[in-house]
This record gives sequence, structure tokens and C-alpha cells, in this order.
Amino acid sequence: MSRQRRARTSGREPEAAWEVPLRIVSLLPAATEIVAALGAGGWLVGVSHECDYPPDVVRDLPRVTRTTIDSSQPSGAIDRAVRAAGAAATTIDTALVAELRPDVLVGQTVCDVCAVGGDALARAITDVPAPLRVVHLHAHTLEGVLADMLAVGDAIGLRDEADELVAGLRYRLHRVRAGHASHPGPLPPRILVVEWLDPPYVAGHWVPELIAIAGGQDVGNTPGARSVTRSWAELAALEPQRVVVALCGFDVARAQREIRAVADIDAQRLFARGVVFLDGNAYTSRPGPRLVDAAEQLALMIG
Repeated sequence: MSRQRRARTSGREPEAAWEVPLRIVSLLPAATEIVAALGAGGWLVGVSHECDYPPDVVRDLPRVTRTTIDSSQPSGAIDRAVRAAGAAATTIDTALVAELRPDVLVGQTVCDVCAVGGDALARAITDVPAPLRVVHLHAHTLEGVLADMLAVGDAIGLRDEADELVAGLRYRLHRVRAGHASHPGPLPPRILVVEWLDPPYVAGHWVPELIAIAGGQDVGNTPGARSVTRSWAELAALEPQRVVVALCGFDVARAQREIRAVADIDAQRLFARGVVFLDGNAYTSRPGPRLVDAAEQLALMIG
């Protein structure tokens, strides 16, 4: 489909009649992945310091955000630094954003610590020439994530492509559900998903839905609820049959190093029930297309 056309917005008049290709700035990895999945990765002119996927799209792009947090520290030190810095942990280079002259800027309102939040974003766009369309990702559930994808498609004039993307993701989720629904058995296995180790955090938002789609029962949290910290004793008392370690911002190798440093007796009792690792940085922490990859991988782990 030709990109050289004016933007469409689900049959409505668009807020601005964009001539494409557009200039898009993404302030978080999920937004970058959504734009790329819509076939518009080449329209990106700036991304966040955390954007690493797709690598061929983001490799040479300017980084418009920065963080004060040293991610090479142990998870306990990172948590203390994040708490001390608060929303100032991640900042935006407002001069660079203005220099890039984006037509569309994609931010988020889910977490003011993990990425630039709404207040900082509002300040950042004051010097950006109009017209500028700002899209906020704000989902806490899978349905919300899919709706955010459609909103991005609307904003960049690719609603048809967004409809196709979402339909494909829904079909894959249906296949995952059908894979275990066709083999009824005993009660779903009790699964606990941990997204941080010091202090221990139970994964929330869309993760309990992913577990249910994959054939398990999330015993640590409920769909749409925020991630929550609990003691190792509380988590061990949940008696999960399997513990999924999917650490926010960390890959499997880093998660394996982190878990070896946990000396708590209750944690060791919990881990003895069986631990599997999932790349939380790639698959569970980002509200984008790869959440479906997470469901597929979880189904294999749970099954």
C-alpha cells in the first residue's frame, strides 16, 4: 500500500492532514515496536535511550531521553536509586526533540519512572512547531494495549495497517488459548510471575491475562492491577507450582545472575518449587506486539 497519501483516521477527518512519510519521535520501547510493526519504522527520527528493537530500525537514531540510573548495579541498588530519583530518573532532551521537528510524538502515562511521563512530555513539546500530534500509551490490560496500537495507527495515518496488525495478534492469542482448551484436564497450574527480586515485585498489568491465555492461573496478581511488592514469605505462602522470573528491563542471563544473589530462606523455599526464566525486557515489560510472543512462550513453559 502506498505511503504517499494523506492520513486516514477510521473514516473521520484527521486532526491534521499529514503528508507522509511523517517524522515520528518515540519516548518508549513499546511505542517504537508498535510503529515498526505498522511498517513505519523508517519514519522514526528519534527514540528513547531504552529502545533496542527492532535493532536495524533503532540502531542509528538519536536518543531523546536519558536516565540517571546505572543499570549495571544490583537490583536492590537500582530500586533505591529509582525511589530516590522519582520522576527525575528519566529525562527528555527537549532541545533535541524540537530540533527533530516531529509530526507525531508517542509517549505514555503508565509509569513516570520507567519512561518520560505526561508532565515532562507536556513541557517537552512547548517548543515543537505545530502541527504536532501527541499519542499517549496508557494501557494496563491486553485489550488496552491493542487499543493503543489502533490509536497509534490513527495518529500516523495507518489505521488499515493497525487493524491488520491487531487482527493478527488476536488470532495468535486465540491459537494459544485453543492449544490448552482442547486438552481439558485438572485445574490450571498455579503460576507466580516475579518481575523484580530486590525487593520482590509480583508482575501485574497484562501479565495475569497472559498467564490465563497460556493455560495457567496467576496466583500473585489480577488483570489490570499494578505490579506490587510483597515479602518472600508471602510469596512462598501462595504455593505456586511454578515461578516465572521475568525481570523488568533485564534479559534471561541478567535475571539468572540476579536470582543467584537472593539469599532469603523463604525465597529459596519458593524457588525450590520450580523456576523458569522469560526475557522480561523483551516480552513482558513492554505493552506492544511482543506480548503475544510472551503468551506463546509461557504456554510452552506452563504446558
